[in-house]
Amino acid sequence: MPGALAQTINTRLRPLPDWPLYGLAVLPPAALLWQGLTGGLGPDPVKAMEHQMGLWGLQVLIASLAVTPVRRFTGVSFLKFRRALGLIGFAYILLHLMVWLALDLQFFSGEIWADIVKRPYITVGMAGFALLIPLAATSWTGAIRRMGGAAWQRLHRLAYPAILLGGVHYLWLVKGWQAEPILYLAGIVGLLLLRLRPSRWQRPLRWAGDSH
Repeated sequence: MPGALAQTINTRLRPLPDWPLYGLAVLPPAALLWQGLTGGLGPDPVKAMEHQMGLWGLQVLIASLAVTPVRRFTGVSFLKFRRALGLIGFAYILLHLMVWLALDLQFFSGEIWADIVKRPYITVGMAGFALLIPLAATSWTGAIRRMGGAAWQRLHRLAYPAILLGGVHYLWLVKGWQAEPILYLAGIVGLLLLRLRPSRWQRPLRWAGDSH
């Protein structure tokens, strides 16, 4: 992307706050719940809600993972929105988990533990969710000051394996080798590789606070 265009986009993005993203993030789950209550999700609304919330969560987390590669290769920085994307993605994954626990298994502890142990895709999914918990818990300015920037950045690199495990969870969840989860996992791996081995054609830009 031409430097002048990237700079223009960044100038337009700079004054925009990130808080509207949180308000907008409430709308999809609310609409999904309304569909479930009004019979718009088919014969198994619980499974439909569970799947859709998980998919939205994975999509938002992938978007947060793409912020740095987009900045490197185009010069356009969405860095100020990355924390909001990460928290929204975590909230969606949490709702995905709560639908499974409360509506699908109805908090039957024996069934919950049996599913986690016996079904690899659930084991992987729970591992990915567990990695996201400390990231969400420290995604506020005070945590950065208390931990120190370097320690905070090291902790938040857990986002990489967490999102990767989310992609594997989705791939194992579906029956057979379907194109959609394979593309999601390939996209995640591709974004991680772009971070590990930056292209020689990337723009040599540096932005303060870029950690993941």
